[in-house]
Amino acid sequence: MQGVFLDRKSLDLGDLDFTKFDGAIEKWQYYDETKPDQVLQRIINADVVVSNKVVLDKKILDQATQLKLICVAATGTNNVDLDAAKHNNIQVCNVRAYGTASVVQHVFVLLLSIVRNIPAYTKAVEQGNWQNSKQFCLMDYPIAELTGKVLGIVGYGELGNAVAKVARAFGMKIKIAQRPGSHDDKQVPLEDLLPQVDVLTLHCPLTPETANLISEHELGLMKPTAILINTARGGIVDELALANALKNGKLAGAGIDVLQIEPPKATNPLLDIKIPNLIVTPHMAWASREARQRIVEQMVKNIHSYQSGNLHNRVV
Repeated sequence: MQGVFLDRKSLDLGDLDFTKFDGAIEKWQYYDETKPDQVLQRIINADVVVSNKVVLDKKILDQATQLKLICVAATGTNNVDLDAAKHNNIQVCNVRAYGTASVVQHVFVLLLSIVRNIPAYTKAVEQGNWQNSKQFCLMDYPIAELTGKVLGIVGYGELGNAVAKVARAFGMKIKIAQRPGSHDDKQVPLEDLLPQVDVLTLHCPLTPETANLISEHELGLMKPTAILINTARGGIVDELALANALKNGKLAGAGIDVLQIEPPKATNPLLDIKIPNLIVTPHMAWASREARQRIVEQMVKNIHSYQSGNLHNRVV
């Protein structure tokens, strides 16, 4: 069998162990990145293709007559035309639950940085404010605790559950938003939930139902002292509405790891350095070395399971 990894650099920074992956099939061809006009040429003789974000559309899959297996090096498979894969008898698998610890820890890095005003205090030390203080400590910016605060969770799957466990350890109270169309008595309709929460954290997928789920109306329902955390997908939040809410004091802070277009354009409203109490990180909540190594290990298992006739983590 021959395999091609189209965008290894999106996963491996030279810090991962690929020994078992290298031995999963007879021959691999690795590419750091692959442009759209290079995809077909690179996969035309491959039995197995690995892609993190490189698009494999119908036109390409219809011509890749030798291709038998696509391993997506992520959970989301929106970069693969699944209908075309099925039509061409190409099996597709993904990786799952690899980044739970990494994402959950990043959620609380963002949240604690905001409630403890870490960026402001770090800047104050850099500017010499502490060194010139008349007191032994500097308390120029408000500091809060998580204990007793209400955490609202949108998306109560693997990540939402894990976030809730850590939040409870901080003494937070948990409220879970109902899924669209759900009537679970233990969960709260979103519009009823929003006015109650001190922190709202998003862990749902981006679908037509969740696109712009948090927009001007929803932000207006939240307390002006509330904080929004988004480590899910950028399109779930109306970025201009969030920027305006922060600028106008209608929201106390936000921690954002994802934007609608990535890499973002300089004109993205959430990249305005004048927005107060906003922390933006570059879609790296998932990307601990340990999490990326788990992706490699899962892909090895997926390939071996395909070879044994029972594909693990099968999508198609």
